[in-house]
Amino acid sequence: MILGIETSCDETAASVVTHDGEIVSNVVASQAELHARFGGVVPEVASRRHLELVAPVIDAALDGHAIDAVAVTSRPGLIGALLVGVSAAKAIAWARRLPLVAVDHLHGHVASLYLKPLDLQPPFTCLLASGGHTMLLDVQDRGGYRVLGTTLDDAAGEAFDKGARLLGLGYPGGKEIDALARSGDPDAYDFPVARVPGLDFSFSGLKTSLLYRVRDLPPGELERRRADLAASYQRAIVRALIGRLEAVGADRVAVVGGVAANSELRAALPHAALAPLPLCTDNAAMIASAARYVEPVPRDDYLRLDARSSA
Repeated sequence: MILGIETSCDETAASVVTHDGEIVSNVVASQAELHARFGGVVPEVASRRHLELVAPVIDAALDGHAIDAVAVTSRPGLIGALLVGVSAAKAIAWARRLPLVAVDHLHGHVASLYLKPLDLQPPFTCLLASGGHTMLLDVQDRGGYRVLGTTLDDAAGEAFDKGARLLGLGYPGGKEIDALARSGDPDAYDFPVARVPGLDFSFSGLKTSLLYRVRDLPPGELERRRADLAASYQRAIVRALIGRLEAVGADRVAVVGGVAANSELRAALPHAALAPLPLCTDNAAMIASAARYVEPVPRDDYLRLDARSSA
């Protein structure tokens, strides 16, 4: 069994997964409430909280289970947060003389589809939409992927978070907008969907458009129009994501990442393979899953393994 460790942003997570993709345990300690007062993740605060949580979270995931490998997110992410997980993984693997596997966080999101009971087989086109990344991927095998398109500015999840702040909502913004949008009219406002070359994405213009709409509302009008603004803004983001999937014309489509939990996006893709809701946001089961298809770090290089903030 594989112990997975994930600390790339603001979730401290550990999981035990079998080599054939069964989840034995999946423990996630979220820092959302800690960062809510700031309206977003504060890297230094996240790193210090990971230091406090990583040992008890790993203990809870292990719960007496015998493991034969350790996997950890080594890139991309907040560098201080990543270093906490990498240090813990190196210590456990070295002390127990176990194989150590360094996993790309983005590969982990795709590998959430390879866990049972979904156990999706490539090839397929994958939309990866999260707080830090929005990418369209060509997945031909479980060992990796080819990037077809990426965001030129904000990620979809970042657009949700920034939009929520403009609307006076809480953090994380995607969940807040999704909930409020259910009582709003998505056709009340016509927000633009950026048209950029190829299969790339752009959300900065959409965010600016929302800023102008909010700013131009008469005093006291925002409260009355907030649900309509949320619904229309969400509709524009979902339209942009689906538009790129339609441009590819793929027969088999999958969606992963935190934005994959959005109810409107899921409803708009009834035939797509969707990451299970508990595996959409950052978790360690997806990291352990990806480790099944990645070569371990040579034992002599354990202590030289480092974290990288970029992919």
